[in-house]
Amino acid sequence: MLKQIVQVSDESEIFRDALEKAIENVSPLSRVQELDNSKTFDSGLHSVLSELQVLGVGVPEESGGAGGDAIDQVITLEVLGRKATSMAVYMVVHFMITRILLENGNAEQIETYLRPLVEGRIKASFCLTESGGGTDILSSMKTRATPDGDGWRLNGNKMWISGASTSDIYIVLARTAEHHTRGVTMFLVPANAKGVSAQELQTVAINGYDTNEIAFDDVAVGPDAVLGVVDDGFPQVIATLNGERMNAAAVAVGIGRGAIEVTRDYALERTAFDRPVGQFQAVQHQLAVAGTAVEAAWLLTLEAARNDAAGRATDVVSSMAKYASARAAVQATDTGMDIFAGAGFDTSLPIQRYLRDARLYSFAPLNNNTTLNMIAERWLELPRAK
Repeated sequence: MLKQIVQVSDESEIFRDALEKAIENVSPLSRVQELDNSKTFDSGLHSVLSELQVLGVGVPEESGGAGGDAIDQVITLEVLGRKATSMAVYMVVHFMITRILLENGNAEQIETYLRPLVEGRIKASFCLTESGGGTDILSSMKTRATPDGDGWRLNGNKMWISGASTSDIYIVLARTAEHHTRGVTMFLVPANAKGVSAQELQTVAINGYDTNEIAFDDVAVGPDAVLGVVDDGFPQVIATLNGERMNAAAVAVGIGRGAIEVTRDYALERTAFDRPVGQFQAVQHQLAVAGTAVEAAWLLTLEAARNDAAGRATDVVSSMAKYASARAAVQATDTGMDIFAGAGFDTSLPIQRYLRDARLYSFAPLNNNTTLNMIAERWLELPRAK
């Protein structure tokens, strides 16, 4: 492990060390790579995270969680990004869903869904994007929910949904009125409900966590399926999306650090011209530049988490963290592939996985250009880009 440049509290250090040891015991890098190659979810690691109450980080104890805040979440995600990237992405979705339920669920929904989630008894997926819309989903959302007696009927399709084929419950955003921003509602939909079908997509990265298209064909749900306020689902989600960018940044930092660690180790072992390649100045400079970018991104990510924990706005700093970490992760993994050279194509080694997985954060959540637009508008106070 690389020396930590940015210091956190002693309590956070103890938590991070315990989490790292637990992951290394059940899923060392070699096992993570085997599962990635076979496109298999790491159920063993998921069970360990449940036993350690990591699934409940950020959820108060009275709601079944382990307590803690956004700082604990980003530390968790950075470690997972370094050690087990697919599980890190799973946890970004998990933390997003537990926050949505905590902030918008009623007592019955918290008992029925939040407690089992943090105890690891069920899994959930967040269903927002569609084939015709991601960043512009408000304008292009075609999934509809229409009143049916005292309940609702859902029709439509969602695309690029993480974990859908292995989830028990979905949070689905559907249009319920024509108002642009105030016409979307969140629904809790069982994955096994009649009319729901998920088809796994073949993707190039995050192989240990499935990505899917979901169809909702006249799916009937009761009034208790509404999460939050009818027609007000999208504003309810906005704060959570800020948190998702911050958490995604933590994973990207972890991927970048992981790539630098394995590349440093390889550079010390691999010899050329009777010396380790890590002794060559060109190699040292590449790793030093990439590492500096990763550590700078981690500073922004921690600042976003500290703001969130203190109840301050995080839209600008989480956007900066997400952009900086995405760029740093791509730089670090690309540097790693350069130094590994031909060995980087060996699918038993992790550098090629880091390279593939890092690319996710160039476009999700929010692509880098849209993230820059947000920074320009909300920090620089420039006119909205056209």
